[in-house]
Amino acid sequence: MNKLPPFLRFRPIYRDYLWGGDRIAPRYGRSATPTPCAESWEISAHQDGDSVVADGPLAGRTLSALTAEFGRDLLGTRAPSASRFPLLFKIIDARQALSVQVHPSPADHTADPAEYKNECWHILDAEPGTPIYAGITPEIATRDALADLASSAPRALASALVRHTPRAGETLYIPAGLVHAIGAGALIYEVQQNSNTTYRLYDWDRRGPDGKPRALHFDAALRSIDFSLPPPRFVAPHPLSQPGATQGSLCLQTPYFTILEFGAATERHPAGSSFEALFVKSGTWRAEAKGATATLGAGDSLLIPAECQKYRLTPDGQNAAILVTTL
Repeated sequence: MNKLPPFLRFRPIYRDYLWGGDRIAPRYGRSATPTPCAESWEISAHQDGDSVVADGPLAGRTLSALTAEFGRDLLGTRAPSASRFPLLFKIIDARQALSVQVHPSPADHTADPAEYKNECWHILDAEPGTPIYAGITPEIATRDALADLASSAPRALASALVRHTPRAGETLYIPAGLVHAIGAGALIYEVQQNSNTTYRLYDWDRRGPDGKPRALHFDAALRSIDFSLPPPRFVAPHPLSQPGATQGSLCLQTPYFTILEFGAATERHPAGSSFEALFVKSGTWRAEAKGATATLGAGDSLLIPAECQKYRLTPDGQNAAILVTTL
């Protein structure tokens, strides 16, 4: 029977959506990226992109297969299911704005709960003037008002959204049912539930590679919008003291995941509670557990199985930063 190693590294899965940019390859030393490169799915068990282990004794195995075989030894006791990996991790590079969109939510009583998508955006970089749209202005925060606007003046939808100014290092929570759009110039680390369903309300009058307007999903979007949701706010990391560990920062805590950031050596203790997903923002890091060592550079991701009792993270040099996501 296979055993889980303390570290699982996966091959990135790239997406060449037409709004993508060209920053992922040079910034993180990637090769074989498409042009444009809109997204890098770092850790995923979704059927639309199932991560494959890059090296080690389980090389070539998919994350969904490992989830089926190891269950809570991989996922942890906090996972809502022992048979489904609950999150998906991406890097998003937006050269153009993404569509005005919403994801399935409990507001749509016909939606599959497995496709609900609560997510967050941790800003890695943003060009001056880059907008982030999240939430609806009070003037049209009703189903009828939004439907009337979309039918009479769809180009005005953007002006009905709350505009935010992103700053590197801050995080924005996007609950399922919230209308949103990433603006041109943003580079983002996204943590989301394991879903790949998006309903477009407006796509900036853009045409796809076939020269035709991209499909919109207005009826489904209207069913999924939760008009009770207030516009969110960007959150800056704030100090978090953990017993027995070097002080880190809390970037975001939600009912579905928690994101921490560390800039100095720290010891972590999953101990069966949750897997931990690592993403190196900057510098070089060394992860050590069970006598094994993994070296990580900027842009690298690593998955620590929940059964790992403890592991240690150590930066090599100054100005290093690493994100750790848990359930």
